[in-house]
Amino acid sequence: MIPVTVAARHCEIEPELRARAESIARRLGGLTPFAHEAAVVFDAAPMAGLVELRLHLAGGKVLVATGEAPEHRSALDQAEARLRRQLERPAARPRRKGRGVARA
Repeated sequence: MIPVTVAARHCEIEPELRARAESIARRLGGLTPFAHEAAVVFDAAPMAGLVELRLHLAGGKVLVATGEAPEHRSALDQAEARLRRQLERPAARPRRKGRGVARA
């Protein structure tokens, strides 16, 4: 299980939404064995809610997805779908380096 940080900037979020964000981040982290930690940031813009999902992978790679919608819940769903697409791409899976052969 990976550690998840949930933050709210310029807005207040409900405990149910915070719990939903944590469960989504843990679920996305479970899709890859290379996940180290996740962060969910809620922000408020005029007339919209913004959500940013960050998933830190092995090797220093960070996957970032954002969502913008009238409600934070809808924006969270958008960001989840975008991050899931990134995880399904082969480039999201770090490659193992060759073993046994020394290179000069």
